[in-house]
Amino acid sequence: MRETHTSIVFFVGDRAYKLKKPLDLEFLDYTTVAARRAACEREVALNRRFAPDVYLGVAEVHSPDSEAPEPLVVMRRMPADRRLSLLVREGAAVDDVLRAVARQLATRHADATRNREVDQHGTRDALLARWTASFAQVRELAVDGPVLDGVADVERLVRRYLAGRKQLFDTRIEQGRVVDGHGDLLAEDIFCLDDGPRLLDCLEFDDKLRYVDGLDDAAFLTMDLEQLGVPDAAAFFLAQYSKYCGDPAPPSLWHHYVAYRAFVRAKVSLIQASQGAPGAKAASRRLVTTALRHLRSSAVGLTLVGGLPGSGKSTLSGALADRLGVTLLSSDRLRKELAGVRAEESAAADYGEGLYTPEWTAKTYAALLGRASTLLSSGESVVLDATWSTAGQREAARHMAEHTSADLVALHCEVPGDVSASRLSSRPPGPSDADLDVATAMAAAEPAWPEAVTIDTSGTLESAVEQALAAVRPWATGQAPVFRRPYGEPD
Repeated sequence: MRETHTSIVFFVGDRAYKLKKPLDLEFLDYTTVAARRAACEREVALNRRFAPDVYLGVAEVHSPDSEAPEPLVVMRRMPADRRLSLLVREGAAVDDVLRAVARQLATRHADATRNREVDQHGTRDALLARWTASFAQVRELAVDGPVLDGVADVERLVRRYLAGRKQLFDTRIEQGRVVDGHGDLLAEDIFCLDDGPRLLDCLEFDDKLRYVDGLDDAAFLTMDLEQLGVPDAAAFFLAQYSKYCGDPAPPSLWHHYVAYRAFVRAKVSLIQASQGAPGAKAASRRLVTTALRHLRSSAVGLTLVGGLPGSGKSTLSGALADRLGVTLLSSDRLRKELAGVRAEESAAADYGEGLYTPEWTAKTYAALLGRASTLLSSGESVVLDATWSTAGQREAARHMAEHTSADLVALHCEVPGDVSASRLSSRPPGPSDADLDVATAMAAAEPAWPEAVTIDTSGTLESAVEQALAAVRPWATGQAPVFRRPYGEPD
């Protein structure tokens, strides 16, 4: 026998029989035989999409003490030693299995129902409503004690991320990413057979909780693999799923969905704790911590890297963007793009002349912030490489960050004058045309930037990057690892 928070499963010979508990948990009501029968029939129909040879049908068990027979889901019994969760705990190599699961899930999603009703559950506001319902349920479950540590921070970060990302979710719907999926994909319910994996026990009690972004569906297993202590395997699975779907989602959305699934599982653990399950309360605390780590990593950031010519700002910007896995935009390159000039072609002019008049500079910064705004609204964090030498430019960036609910960090690169002079005199032709005379004129006009973090770039590049990372990612080990998109990995 095996018990979950909603069912009891009996294993007899080569069959498994699942009995629904007569519970009312607000999000499901199984208090009548009719409701339990409907749930059993629905479970069989929905799960046959993923494992048609496992879900055999609905049967009845008769008891002399009951007026009506009790419905049971009848299943082909799976070999317990082939559970994915067990293989992971035993340290078995599971990359091939996870690749197969990712492919199967992506295939089912490709064939899944898509319509207006499904789409409406993939909106930003629908996701926020699900989060809000979970927050309320977690607080209700803590009525006799304090709310779990971290829940308030989880809610704050969730609301901030979603506030600025409506465009991202609208685009996901336009791309057909919202599907009738699995809804409850856990390693415990995946069996790794010789002829391929079987994905069992999809969510059947509430359709709208199964109408989700496909990435959200995959994130549940990603979260579960993390809880099993294999974060590299978790990231590998999600990357494989994204590859098979051709999904360009930003890593911030990956992290947000993993956080959502962790918090849902924390809620389930609290329900199990209320039913006396050993270890469930500790599991709920661990899952809230997981959600918090991923939400910190999902936060969309706007990093301004400024400084005078020769300060190393462009070198630092490139290295920082690469380390964070985010988009880099450069004012020097954009200025020449707008003018129809190749990046490496010289457009040198005296200070305030040529492509460097106030009008050209204003046009360049407006385009720079415009492109950044589009990226931030789509969930992409951005590093902006520019001098940021006026109060007006800095204020415009601040307003844009507020509008997109992005975390703004300003970095100001500084070096001794002789170091910048040496760099400028030996710098090969490139996107920047500034020479020592231009740098000197700019230094005379540059206002103080007290809110910026000063980065000393006179040492090694690695030293400067570490200084920048400390400002941009202050939680350090309190964040989840950076997810990378897959780049042409072999099947």
